[in-house]
Amino acid sequence: MKITTVLKSVTVAFSMYSRIPMPRFRWETEDMRYHLCFFPWVGGVIGILEYLWFLGVARFEIGPAAATLIALSVPILVTGGFHLDGFMDTCDALSSWRTREERLKILSDPHIGAFSVIRLALFGLLYGAALSELTAESRILWMGTFFLARCLSGYTVVTFPKAKQTGLARTESDTAARRIASILLLLQGGICIAWMLWRSPAAGGIVLAIALLGTLHYRRFSGTKFGGITGDLAGWFLCRMELAMVLGLWAAGILTGIF
Repeated sequence: MKITTVLKSVTVAFSMYSRIPMPRFRWETEDMRYHLCFFPWVGGVIGILEYLWFLGVARFEIGPAAATLIALSVPILVTGGFHLDGFMDTCDALSSWRTREERLKILSDPHIGAFSVIRLALFGLLYGAALSELTAESRILWMGTFFLARCLSGYTVVTFPKAKQTGLARTESDTAARRIASILLLLQGGICIAWMLWRSPAAGGIVLAIALLGTLHYRRFSGTKFGGITGDLAGWFLCRMELAMVLGLWAAGILTGIF
């Protein structure tokens, strides 16, 4: 892979999945082939910003409420709420109790339903509660979950069956160099989990279990409910993985303290 291809792929990934200003150029098919390989790097930037934020929290003795709420805001500020949009659309579709075809139509509906708002609020409350209880060591591992969740989401986009012949997930899958992208995403995810296991076998083991079981459940769930994955479902899965991992790290801290 040429250095120019790498730089363009990184630019495309950050342009699509973040609000971080990037150089503008005409996107060619070749530039789209490898951009998913660098999707986790957006999560890496979020993790670094969270690390810097909590350094500031310790330095300036910022209170726990402000520390948690601003930490919750960082991923939204970086991504523009891109994945939360998919999370809410999917929640609306699942709450409808309609047929598979009707659920797919709801995913494309621009209106927001009451159930998606309720589930978003619940997501924020659970995430904030878990985050506020993490130890300093667990918080370091938590910063890696943004990277890992994007490895998993990107991998499912290039390998899992699609529910539609159109849409973002289909376009990304069709234009991507699937074999290379899937290998690199798995490799990056494996390195991230190995790092977590090295720092804390208990916490890393829980995150590994969540990653494996969550991904397997997502494949079956998406196939049963929608006939495959879509761009909205990819965002829903990413958000669910981030929530499950922070809850898992909280649980790991409790269990470590008990045993």
